[in-house]
Amino acid sequence: MTAQNRLLWFRRLARAGALLALVVVVMGAWVRLTAAGLGCPDWPGCYGHLHPAAAVAEAPAINALHPTHRFDYGKALREMVHRYAASVVGLICLGLLALSVVNRRYAPQPRTLPLLLVVVVGLQGLLGALTVTKLVAPPVVTMHLAGGLTTLSLLWWLSLSAESREPRPAERRARALATGALLLLAGQLLLGGWTSTNYAATACPDFPTCQGSVVPAADWRAGFTIWRGLGTDYEGGVLEPQARVAIQVVHRAGAVLVGLALVLTASVAWRGSANPRVRLAAAVLLGAVLTQWLIGMNLIWQGFPLWLGTAHNAGAAFLTLSLLLLLRRLTPARRGTFH
Repeated sequence: MTAQNRLLWFRRLARAGALLALVVVVMGAWVRLTAAGLGCPDWPGCYGHLHPAAAVAEAPAINALHPTHRFDYGKALREMVHRYAASVVGLICLGLLALSVVNRRYAPQPRTLPLLLVVVVGLQGLLGALTVTKLVAPPVVTMHLAGGLTTLSLLWWLSLSAESREPRPAERRARALATGALLLLAGQLLLGGWTSTNYAATACPDFPTCQGSVVPAADWRAGFTIWRGLGTDYEGGVLEPQARVAIQVVHRAGAVLVGLALVLTASVAWRGSANPRVRLAAAVLLGAVLTQWLIGMNLIWQGFPLWLGTAHNAGAAFLTLSLLLLLRRLTPARRGTFH
């Protein structure tokens, strides 16, 4: 097999890993929204078994030992399926690293990012264990979500090839905007994770107002106190209503700011490039922004149904992939380009 063919298979494997990582991210949201994050209170097994079915016969003893977290087969199964899928993603990342080492003498072969990807996945596994052992503490769960999206982003970037061409000046401006928008989006994703893990999504049951007010009563300090110590069970949330309102209000403001930045980025890329691949990526990004806005508004108007809550998390992942696609299309392949 030639080096070029090995790179082709590398990108195909990265694409498969990105698709599975997307499933894992969405599945993680579903697990969290169905209160199954502590469906298995140990790690990496579930009540000491590889599959929760093996713990069914032990349910009475388990319930006596864990009276506040009684054995629920459905929750345990959802949690373990999520862990199994995440483990497969980890194996794919190791495979990508191995391929990059074998193909290291081929200049277009990414070498740095596969190593970084394995490091991120290793840290993600540690955060997954801490999520359970620290009773879904919001800072840990938020970083776990960030790690999942980082893994997804790296896999997606590695699956995309860059074009060998000289960018137009307008494309350079669009690339700078896309880079800035990516930083803003990263901040908003962290804020979304903080909103979810503190169960603040339902703090404002109306839109565009919150609690019937444009400026609702909010406890900003309590809402953004990052660390509250160990030993507290955070499942279901521990914050007072006004603290959750503060989180939700900031999340909504961030959604508007980031959305406008993404629309501006897509518009500049569309108008400034004659490349059909760039213009298609810009159109996809614009569609992703509008879709996420619609999901977010309907999530509130329809009373926070589970399927729309899960779709909102999927929309955030799709926004990330869309922006990375545009950024990749705006980044020409040159020797020394960040791989």
